[in-house]
Amino acid sequence: MLEIQLFRDLPVPELRRLVTVARRRRFDRREVVFHDGDPADALHLIAQGHFEARITTALGDTVTVSVHGPGEAFGEMALVQEGAVRSTTVAALEPGETYAVNRGDFARLRRQYPAVNDVLVRLLAQRVRRTSDLLVEALFVKADVRVLRRLDELAELYGARVPGTVVPLTQDDIAGLAGTSRATVNRVLQEEAARGTVELRRGKTVVLEPAALIRRAGLPRMQA
Repeated sequence: MLEIQLFRDLPVPELRRLVTVARRRRFDRREVVFHDGDPADALHLIAQGHFEARITTALGDTVTVSVHGPGEAFGEMALVQEGAVRSTTVAALEPGETYAVNRGDFARLRRQYPAVNDVLVRLLAQRVRRTSDLLVEALFVKADVRVLRRLDELAELYGARVPGTVVPLTQDDIAGLAGTSRATVNRVLQEEAARGTVELRRGKTVVLEPAALIRRAGLPRMQA
């Protein structure tokens, strides 16, 4: 059941009610879900595929700032701020499917079932916690380590950290996620390739030894 797959730690009855008012949407590879500046009118629950959020800098460069996969969500601010506009452009990295929850439908659901607010509260709490963690990293963690941490997160997102997981993002994408330059990402990945931790392919990285990557990133060890 979709309700179980999405947000496993959230109350199932509330999620079931949320999905009943959602509209299924399918996207082709590289198809844009919404653009920066578009009206923020719906939350998207990801059922299949991966989606990237990107921004355009003052210099005109396009930077990937986050990647979301099945069981995650994006666009939650649409549910809490009337008249808001999108702050990023989101596109599908491969064929994908979401369940879009319109702001008006969600508001009616909240009035009928107040407990459904738990879904939104937890979504917002997760986003604030993630933003706070990234800010602390940007201030106190070296760029090399941030690259390894983002690669580990992508290995989890794309393959549950199974050895041989293919991360189909470019070094430019990883640089945006890590808040550093492509040159730094290339150097770090080349060093990891020399150690045998990863294998570099055109436009993608294969994580061969997730445990070693985690150790050098200073993260908690993988559970056996």
